[in-house]
Formats: sequence, structure tokens, C-alpha cells
Amino acid sequence: MEIINNGLGENQNGGYDRIDRWNEEKTNNLSEHYREILNLLGDDADREGLIETPGRVAKAMQFLTQGYGTDPHDILRSAMFHEDYSEMVIVKDIELFSMCEHHMLPFIGKAHVAYIPDGRITGLSKIARVVEAYARRLQVQERLTVQIRDCIQETLQPMGVAVVIEALHLCMVMRGVQKQHSVTTTSAFTGAFLRSDKTREEFIHLIGSNLR
Repeated sequence: MEIINNGLGENQNGGYDRIDRWNEEKTNNLSEHYREILNLLGDDADREGLIETPGRVAKAMQFLTQGYGTDPHDILRSAMFHEDYSEMVIVKDIELFSMCEHHMLPFIGKAHVAYIPDGRITGLSKIARVVEAYARRLQVQERLTVQIRDCIQETLQPMGVAVVIEALHLCMVMRGVQKQHSVTTTSAFTGAFLRSDKTREEFIHLIGSNLR
């Protein structure tokens, strides 16, 4: 049984509403485990402040990993159009929230995505949704960067794709080396962005420019 609360669908204003999706059976099973974890950590899962916490965490984790139930290729195909346009299309500063698969702590940042169409374009919001679909899984930043690139390349078959992600990893900030201001940057390119230094440099310049 799937319960939907609040919506992650497109609204009448062209934006997206938040959707919390969770499975009742899975929520109950996860809650039992989180309850045990709280007790193992030395707290009392039966005290007032924690009694509802296992259920909340179970639902939150399903929301944070809901990308497993989404096919990003289908997102692009749902709004794919033939268009005689062959210049660079860039969607920059896409907010990104994901979970490090090594420590299950968040990493937070921005994705910058570009492609050069070869007869086919997609709705601009779909690029952001592809980023979201892959980010809402247990991830490493390197894989996330490549998955976004490959999805766009395979589905739209453009002349080239470029993806740059900049993110702050809480596993570095809160534990480990505890470096609070370190930002990790990853990049992945195909086609024209690989073959042409000029094209790649134009992309890097544009995502670093304040165009607002």
C-alpha cells in the first residue's frame, strides 16, 4: 500500500510540490530497526521525545531515497521535442541533496548541466528532475555525475553533454577530518565537450558567471 502525502508532481504554476511516498509495511519494518538502533546507542526509545522518532525516520529515509523508484530516462522522454537548435543549453545551479553511501550522511550542493542538441530537446525542468532522481539514492558524487551525463546522452543523443557538481559532504564536516569548508567538484563530459577545448571552456565560463 502506497501512501502519498503532499505531492512531488508538477503544479499549475509549473513548479513542483513536495511528495512524501512511503510503503506502510516497509515503514513498520524500518521503524522496528530504528527503535532498536536508538536503544543500542544508549537512549530510551520509549521516552516521550523519541517514541515517534522511529516512524518519522523510516518515512524520511524513504523520501530521501525515493529515486530508486524513478526511471530518469522516462523523465526526459516525457517531454522530448524535435527542434532545429544546435547551440549549448545550460541549466545551472540545480540544488542537490543526496546521501553518502559510505556513512549515510548528506552531501549538499549544486549541479550544472549542459547539452548541445542534435535535433531533439527536452523540457528544462526535466534536467533538474533527472538530477533529483539520481540524487535521491545512496550515492557517491563521482557516480552521480556520470549517471546524469549518461542518462542525457543515451536519451536525447545530443552532440555532447557536460555535468559539473560541487558539493559539501557532511561526512567530512561532522566526522573524519572535520574540514568544514571543503567542497568537492566532479565533472563528466561527452562528445563536443570532450573534443573541443573551446566548447568546454565556454561551458566552464558560463556556469561560473553571474548571469542574473
